[in-house]
Amino acid sequence: MILLLGACVPAAAQVRYTISPKNAEAVLKTENIRSTVEYLSSPSLGGRASGTDGGRRTAMWLDGQFRDLGLLPLSGAWMHGFTTGSFFGRNVLGLIPGSAQPARYVLVMAHFDNLGTLGGTFYPGADSNASGIAALLEVARMFRHMKERKRTYASGIIFAAIDGKEKDLAGSRDLWRLLEQGKLTDPSCGASIQKEQISLVVNLDQLGAILAPITQGNPHYIMMLSDTATGRRSTLENVNRDQHLGMELGYDYYGSADFTRLFYTRISDQRVFLENGIPAVMFTSGITLNNNKAADTPETLDYPVMRKRIQLIFYWLDKVL
Repeated sequence: MILLLGACVPAAAQVRYTISPKNAEAVLKTENIRSTVEYLSSPSLGGRASGTDGGRRTAMWLDGQFRDLGLLPLSGAWMHGFTTGSFFGRNVLGLIPGSAQPARYVLVMAHFDNLGTLGGTFYPGADSNASGIAALLEVARMFRHMKERKRTYASGIIFAAIDGKEKDLAGSRDLWRLLEQGKLTDPSCGASIQKEQISLVVNLDQLGAILAPITQGNPHYIMMLSDTATGRRSTLENVNRDQHLGMELGYDYYGSADFTRLFYTRISDQRVFLENGIPAVMFTSGITLNNNKAADTPETLDYPVMRKRIQLIFYWLDKVL
């Protein structure tokens, strides 16, 4: 038998079941979203700056969350440490395998680090980016629920909680290094994951606020920044309509080409993958006056709207996979 490089060949043929994604809504609870944001934004974690004790304890907590969610560890571990010139960071990675042969993967990521405590001032980082991590965990929970009901997807999903975004994207750069060097192993088959097998990157960065709406007075909105050819925008519109979510969708940063380019290609974690030719999208609710300030607290977020945003992202991914 000849095996393709990087292929994950199952021991027996897999059946692709048609199970309604509506099933996953049973595990998407607003109180879980709020609880995650409140914990990550608590003074006990000190603002989650990379290289601090609070950053370390956040990574350890996420390691436990990935275990509890039943995500498979890559290369035998959920936590993957890395060193830059100034600090030691930790990414947390987990997998739900797919059925396609040869294997392909969608990478869903969110950074967990923030500014920390500077000059005695505590920066909670509720929207930036405890909200993105809460969304990441809930999307993972929903796909695990679908897996438990025997729903299979062609693409595997790699979930990545990323450190070092505030340190020149250090965590996403190290994740790319591992992929480029073939150092991440799919535990479902033992094959090395090749960078060419990553078909799409989905970055979740600030998803909790309603303070900077696309249309004044409408809090039910979300922005998806992407290349028009690879973003599957029509799919987003279809699931928004079919699931009666009523979200206002934006595909640029408040109509500004310069700010769209800045947030999509320069200052968030998908940049590393775009620079290496991997299609990527970024979901966000935008920058508010609270970001990077002590005022970025859990009380400033809207959790029912955030739940709807997570629903939309899940349904979109359900079609993309």
